[in-house]
Amino acid sequence: MEAHDDFGPTFCIGQHETQRSVPVSPQLVQLAQEGNYDLLTTPITTPLFHSRLLTLLSAHLSNSQQPVCDAALTLETSHNTNPMTVPPLSPEDTFLTPNESTSQLVGITSSWIDLCSPDPLIADISRQVLSLEIAYAAFCGVSFVIIPGPRLHHGNLHGEGLMYYARAVQDILSVGLYIQVHIWFNMVDNPELERNDVGDLAPFARAEYLTVGDEPAPKTDLFGTWEAWDVIRKLCKYHSRLLVALSLPKHLPPMSVQSRWHSEPVHILTIAGTSFIKNQKGYPVLSKAHQAFITRMMRLRTPPWFILCDVGPIAGLGVGSETESAQSEPKSVTPTPAEAAQFFKSGSNKKNFDPTPHLSYMRNLQQKQPTRTPMERFGVGYQDYLQAPLQPLTVNLESITYEVFEKDPIKYEWYERAIAKALKDWQTEGKPTCNPDGRVVLAVVGAGRGPLVTRALRASVETGVAIEVWVVEKNPNAFVLLQRHNANMWGGCVNLVKSDMRSWKGPHRIVATESESDSPEATPKVIHTPIDILVSELLGSFGDNELSPECLDGVSHLLNPVHGISIPASYSAHLTPISSPRLHADITAQAITNPAAPETPYVVMLHAFDFLSTIQQQAAPTATGQSTPSRSGRSPSSDPNTPPPAQSLSPPTPPAPLIQTAWTFSHPNANIPAPFPTSSTLSNAHNVRRTRLTFPCRERGTCHGLAGYFETVLYGDVELSTNPATMDAKSEGMISWFPIYFPLKRPLTIPPNSDIVVTMYRQTDDRKVWYEWIVEVFTRENTKSSGTSSPALASEKAAAAAAAGKRIRVAMSELHSSIKDGCLM
Repeated sequence: MEAHDDFGPTFCIGQHETQRSVPVSPQLVQLAQEGNYDLLTTPITTPLFHSRLLTLLSAHLSNSQQPVCDAALTLETSHNTNPMTVPPLSPEDTFLTPNESTSQLVGITSSWIDLCSPDPLIADISRQVLSLEIAYAAFCGVSFVIIPGPRLHHGNLHGEGLMYYARAVQDILSVGLYIQVHIWFNMVDNPELERNDVGDLAPFARAEYLTVGDEPAPKTDLFGTWEAWDVIRKLCKYHSRLLVALSLPKHLPPMSVQSRWHSEPVHILTIAGTSFIKNQKGYPVLSKAHQAFITRMMRLRTPPWFILCDVGPIAGLGVGSETESAQSEPKSVTPTPAEAAQFFKSGSNKKNFDPTPHLSYMRNLQQKQPTRTPMERFGVGYQDYLQAPLQPLTVNLESITYEVFEKDPIKYEWYERAIAKALKDWQTEGKPTCNPDGRVVLAVVGAGRGPLVTRALRASVETGVAIEVWVVEKNPNAFVLLQRHNANMWGGCVNLVKSDMRSWKGPHRIVATESESDSPEATPKVIHTPIDILVSELLGSFGDNELSPECLDGVSHLLNPVHGISIPASYSAHLTPISSPRLHADITAQAITNPAAPETPYVVMLHAFDFLSTIQQQAAPTATGQSTPSRSGRSPSSDPNTPPPAQSLSPPTPPAPLIQTAWTFSHPNANIPAPFPTSSTLSNAHNVRRTRLTFPCRERGTCHGLAGYFETVLYGDVELSTNPATMDAKSEGMISWFPIYFPLKRPLTIPPNSDIVVTMYRQTDDRKVWYEWIVEVFTRENTKSSGTSSPALASEKAAAAAAAGKRIRVAMSELHSSIKDGCLM
């Protein structure tokens, strides 16, 4: 049996009916749960409340004068001179009551309001209705509500009332102090989806507030609804109880749009019955693209819920109960004998009849979710969790910290390969060693609990090259364990040294020398010899952020000056701008008690984020006419929940991130300056770095910070990488390092077809090391997206365009500095 962590995620599935005619009673909730649903939606107010309000609005408009410009030439936009007050709720206005099933309910506010209306009267009435419904839902103990997304189109106006909407949302977050508010968005801004149903308030907007002109009809905007969400959540200051309910269309938008929504706090995915397709057996299924998107979303730290919309009644709910008057409670949720007979006449007595095929498909899809990868199992609980980088020179790490690193299935195997390759080359090339007996002198510095020591000994046995091993560790607690390992695991063949590597004088041995006295007896003398191969694992998430350059500078003078080898031989830092609203919200919350939080680089397993600068990849070839066995062992053609062949094509290939190199360190370093004659302290100025990188961005977005990675050459062609662009090719499956995240205090808005320019420094004052970073946003006059297909070309073309055309700076962050939390030397 697989371990619990190997199982796929569990789906939480609810049911929603646009025109629910039966009050959602505890009995109905119980019936839904017996039918394998986890929750139900419930309208907060009734059609009677809707009718009463329309009557009041009609009377108010008939008694109102036509809006005219006031003395300030405003058309009642600075204040509402003739407001209408929505009356409080009465018992007839809602079926919702506090009861034991409330925790299984998601409240749905009225879809007929229009908070975005350019008419201040309609916008204000909508605000009052929303506030009344949220307040009553909060009183009843409802914890989750869905409110309709903003109507962005009013005649030729687009998004003009968005600030009214955002302000109303900010208000209701203060009304329901424990309610999670979900705004119901379409994935893209399609004007055709904003239809006006009978009784909607939008058509009541007075013509004086609607612009009439010859502007072209609005077109579909792929990022239009995301941009509206971005405006709302910014005004609400990334409130932790403000979330997204995302509607999945029948045809998904491009991967760039999907990736953007993947980075947002999507807590609910709604799937209408019309988004399903029929397979060869006539069963409703989702396309491969939908399945891939769902799988990706279910890998989030907080997986979303599913709500199936208008997919048929709850199993067991009789026809009579479904059509009962909304003004009265249903007599029973159990079908009568007559209803049951009618039910079976409709075909339910057929073998294998499924009254809820959409739900059954979703449960089947749940069972077929892929198991977690080693990286996902390793990272459970760490997704988007901010951690301060280690301070290995000033803090003695605990055993559990070492243990986490040692679980990596790739890192130490690659180190063993590098050591073996170095030893074999040493022998093949006939290099002289620093040990008189011919053994290669190998030192592991910063050994921790000793995994590299074990790997070095294995490499020696594998290659048949004898080695003399020296192990240096400053952590007194880890040193105790190293002594135990030397006695129990390594057969006492390792020379242990408890010391900071920078003060170590190197391998020592005792030699006999002739005495200067008349006596011919020899006297012992201790001498220090160089190291042939120096092995270390001092790399941090940005390569150099845990002071690997400074540590190796302090020990590299002990290397064999002619043939000495350092493993790793070099490492480079890489970065790219990202959108990460969750991390920004977490850091903003931390800043209340820690003012340095917005300028602290964090180690974090990035998950809910989006790359802002990407390169379009060529689509991978798709398999056609092939049948892949399912996890149950059956072929898709025999599975009623499998899509037809027309939908079996692979989902589109997502664009690749553009990740650029910031700087590189190499070892041994021949450019380490000698100390000043008047000082014994080495200058660290040679480890200062700076870079300025340009990242072209096709789509608009919001930059919250920078993601940092590293690549390292251990020896020869043996390399490790956390860079998403090269990790699979160099060290697929490695889990030792999470990326590093450099936040921005204030997010930057990124226009389409713009450039993000990052300037970054690695600074030092010979006592500690810190980073400084600043981000600028530029647009270019009369330029188009480059459409390049490789990082190198993208970088080159962006630089060429910047040099050739005039760039206009449209946004700039302040200079961030991590000096307060710099890594102490």
